[in-house]
Amino acid sequence: MRPVRCLVGLLLLAGLAQADDWVPPLTSEGFPDLQGTWTSATITTLERPRRFKQLVITEEEARQWEVRNAEGYAAIDDVPESGVESGGDVGGYNSFWMDPGTRVMRVNGELRTSQLIVPEDGQLPWRLGARLKLGAFLMRLQGSFDGPEQRPLGERCLVGFGSTGGPPMLPVLYNNNYQIVQTKDHVMILVEMNHDVRIIRIGGTHAPSNVRPWLGDSIGAWEDKSLVVNTQNFHPGQSFREDLSHSLYMTREAKVTERFTRVSADEILYRFEVDDPGAYTQTWIGELTLRRTQDRIYEYACHEGNYSLPGILAGARREEKEGKGEEGSGE
Repeated sequence: MRPVRCLVGLLLLAGLAQADDWVPPLTSEGFPDLQGTWTSATITTLERPRRFKQLVITEEEARQWEVRNAEGYAAIDDVPESGVESGGDVGGYNSFWMDPGTRVMRVNGELRTSQLIVPEDGQLPWRLGARLKLGAFLMRLQGSFDGPEQRPLGERCLVGFGSTGGPPMLPVLYNNNYQIVQTKDHVMILVEMNHDVRIIRIGGTHAPSNVRPWLGDSIGAWEDKSLVVNTQNFHPGQSFREDLSHSLYMTREAKVTERFTRVSADEILYRFEVDDPGAYTQTWIGELTLRRTQDRIYEYACHEGNYSLPGILAGARREEKEGKGEEGSGE
């Protein structure tokens, strides 16, 4: 554990040194001003791709990664000139609808290969039983079409895909903007994906453990230049969080600590720690840079009133009628 602790200490010192060089503006109540619209979009994922052995890479390595990533998205739009045969697979979104980011994430001046900084290998420290539960959940999704309650939360427009609303708040395929509004007693974070809203109460205590709202129960406090947020009592429906860029499982006892530190006029250092002994062998820690954006957050209509969900279920009923639905019936 000593090398890991040394790494965390060095990273914290680097972050604190950068933050100490710049004095953030204050709100009328005298707290650091985090307000505005920020984006977490990046091609750097939660876990480190296996081809990278270290957390920090060079400018040249980052540019090569960005080029490969751009080529991959360009290939999505490479439809054959002859088109797709009738009855063929037309695929999902084309790249016009995707906005995951195009650049490697830079934190404290470093180009990072993962959002995770602990464990040192950039991989989630799964307990075997928790990983098996996640795998079983993903397998069930492939054939669960008996009713709307069996479909994932993002598909049902309840909360965003993956862990975009958090906490921890992680970037996903698109809609990676966040608007922060502060008052004396609350901090509100409007999540662009699925228009989720987090209300962080400054001071006070957590609600009883039987009160489990979407996105958990968040209590905040100001520590020097940082907003520190402790969240627990997560809704059981958010135990599994799945996106193309990350897969998480969190038990009912999970606790997340976030730290928002304004480090420049256009950046917030966002640090998160997930303490969940029932799912992971150690606390895991990550960092992201939230960058100021001039983009506006528009209403997320979520396929205009959930019209797609009846279509998904109707498709399953049609397959069953045609004798193709043994695996898709959820039985």
